[in-house]
Amino acid sequence: MDIVILAVVIAVVVFGVLGGLIVGSRRKKQPSPPPPTAPDITAPPAEPHVGDEAETPREEPRRTIEEVDLPDGSAPVVVEEPPAEVPAIEIPEPTAGRLVRLRTRLSRSQNALGKGLLILLSREHLDEDTWEEVEDTLLTADVGVQPTQELVERLRERVKVLGTRTPAELRGLLREELITLVDPTMDRTVRTETGTGGPGVVMVVGVNGTGKTTTTGKLARVLVADGNTVVLGAADTFRAAAADQLQTWGERVGAHTVRGPEGGDPASVAFDAVKEGKEMSAGVVLIDTAGRLHTKTGLMDELGKVKRVVEKQAPLDEVLLVLDATTGQNGLVQARVFAEVVDITGIVLTKLDGTAKGGIVIAVQRELGVPVKLIGLGEGADDLAPFEPDAFVDALIGE
Repeated sequence: MDIVILAVVIAVVVFGVLGGLIVGSRRKKQPSPPPPTAPDITAPPAEPHVGDEAETPREEPRRTIEEVDLPDGSAPVVVEEPPAEVPAIEIPEPTAGRLVRLRTRLSRSQNALGKGLLILLSREHLDEDTWEEVEDTLLTADVGVQPTQELVERLRERVKVLGTRTPAELRGLLREELITLVDPTMDRTVRTETGTGGPGVVMVVGVNGTGKTTTTGKLARVLVADGNTVVLGAADTFRAAAADQLQTWGERVGAHTVRGPEGGDPASVAFDAVKEGKEMSAGVVLIDTAGRLHTKTGLMDELGKVKRVVEKQAPLDEVLLVLDATTGQNGLVQARVFAEVVDITGIVLTKLDGTAKGGIVIAVQRELGVPVKLIGLGEGADDLAPFEPDAFVDALIGE
């Protein structure tokens, strides 16, 4: 019995050992789980900078627009860049009769002279005091001493002879005498015809502040309106932006501008302008000169040099002096100085529509013995008009 129990116990022990071995063997065959790792955190893509091309995931290389087949089989659409805008060439207003069209603007500030004279001459008794008032009115209008004395003397004689002084008669009388003073016999043509086949050469002079460069640009419009081709010489190299200003005026009417470096030699620019004008078969070369210099060389000496250098290329046909009409008698001082150096052939009076006195036309012609050829009557591009004595006097007396 004991033997049976012992055998049973041994069998149980052996069976338990064998079961443990089998279980252990199975556990060894299963792989152990991998150790935990840190999570893989991917940084968000950086935002593209301005100008960078955005990357787009694709499985094929990029193709140009020419290589892409459009869905409908049509040719690729190529978007062309618009051409650079070219400023349109302006057609200036015809110069014929321009002063007549601008007469209202002129008379707006000028006919006080004519009205004042007519009121005085209409008095019942024209005594010495009245004639002195007539003289004062003329002098205040910048007519000048000598022309004033001549006008008053002729008026006194003619009024005495006529005997009657109706408003219409007085207006006609005053008109005739003023036209005589303005002198309609003077040749007021801007000379641009050389007769040699080359371009006419015109030099524009005057102190800064008179509107010289602007006047040169407006004169280019006058010449283009009369059928000329124009080359502009920007010889005012000492004033900032003068060349830019002149070139802008030229571009508006299709005129070519010759310029040099800022502060460069004005005579060299003038020489090149005439040379290019000849090569281009231009009709007229307009040369804008300096009104002041930032060197030790005197202004008048420099202008004389420009004149001499230009004349090595071609004869100088016209020298126009630009005067600010509002300066009155002070402008006559400038005129005298310029005339001594460059032989002024014509006068351009600017700002005649403002506070200027119309008598300056008479005074400056008497001073220099040369005609007023052009007058400026405003800020508009076509407000430079050829001077016409009849139209001018009519504006003065308010007809």
